[in-house]
Amino acid sequence: MAKFKLRLNKGIKILFILLFLFNISEISAQLIIEGLHFADGKPVQVSVRDGKIEKIKRIKKLSDENNNLIIAPGFFDNQVNGFAGVSFSFGTSNLTKEGIQKATRELWKKGVTTYLPTLTTNSHDLLVENFKILAESVDAKNLLGSIPGFHLEGPYINPEDGYRGAHPKQFVKLPNWDEFIEMYKASGEKIVQVTIAPEMEGVQKFIKKCAELGIVIAVGHHNAGKEQLDLAVQNGAKISTHLGNGCANMINRHRNPLWPQLANNDLMISIICDGFHLLPEEIQVFYNVKGPDKTIITSDVTSYAALEPGEYKTQTGETIELTPEGMLRYPAQNVLYGSASPITKGVGHIMKVTGCSLSDAVQMASTNPANLYGLKDRGIMEPGKRADLILFTLEDFNVKIAKTYVKGELVYDISK
Repeated sequence: MAKFKLRLNKGIKILFILLFLFNISEISAQLIIEGLHFADGKPVQVSVRDGKIEKIKRIKKLSDENNNLIIAPGFFDNQVNGFAGVSFSFGTSNLTKEGIQKATRELWKKGVTTYLPTLTTNSHDLLVENFKILAESVDAKNLLGSIPGFHLEGPYINPEDGYRGAHPKQFVKLPNWDEFIEMYKASGEKIVQVTIAPEMEGVQKFIKKCAELGIVIAVGHHNAGKEQLDLAVQNGAKISTHLGNGCANMINRHRNPLWPQLANNDLMISIICDGFHLLPEEIQVFYNVKGPDKTIITSDVTSYAALEPGEYKTQTGETIELTPEGMLRYPAQNVLYGSASPITKGVGHIMKVTGCSLSDAVQMASTNPANLYGLKDRGIMEPGKRADLILFTLEDFNVKIAKTYVKGELVYDISK
């Protein structure tokens, strides 16, 4: 019996030693991030392992009392035409792998941990070429999975001035399935959204085919009536691209493309909340109709965001103007030419004009787009999800990013 007890005691000691070593190993392998939870402002401790959130623990106070940073899931921008001098398809574009990496790094600084490079109306050859470059680049380890797919905006849109916006008219066309499939294959089958005009010939059939491939169809740059819009939704369209923009300045007060999109309860909307694309009352109405569950904040940001105010010639010869206030306009048609403000500005601005909570704003900038594209691994801060996290301050509705983590890796620190 004594020998048995001795062996038992030794066994217990060994077990305790193993458990101790296991716990030490566990602690050392974890990344601990603290902040004020975006939903209620109370301190939390987020444990990260292997690029994923392992645990979220409520704590009485932050370890660093001077740290008053809010923690939230990283933002997901579904419409990035370019950034920091890098264009994905404007003009002749000259897109490179290095340019994609630069744009991604700069977007991380703005709290954008996931985005869809957006290729707009251009020549078929250029679109095919740039989709190939993107497809060859997005799986690079240093991009950390920030680009899950691409958004094709056009060329199957309404060619009329106003509805066409800044898309070059010479490249606007009716849908051609064989041409699209060539682009789709060039993209590595990673085109996850296409923006089209429902009223154009052949578009409804095109929507059905895209839906069969699992591609999200968006309506935009269009002048579709109620029947055409409702049929598009019935065939598979799920969202309006930048509602209120890509629209003629002069429209009929009754029969116009806005009312059908607002009236269809099965259609989500994306809106640009940079303070220029939409008036405060427009944002209020859109938000009041659709609510936080069916609204996505997008940026429509372009490569010109990195430039100084002034007039610029595009590669296709158009003159555009970047005002000191940050508005990017196309004087020839008196319309906007995309945005010069990242989605970060939109998060604060929609709170200011609608009175919605930070939690609702984060849902519209992170959770909703992730759900729309079926990306269940991100867009929400909970155990098992990617550790795509941002730490920031919110003062006078201005979001200022302090740190950005992508897949658990610190990719931006304002103090460094």
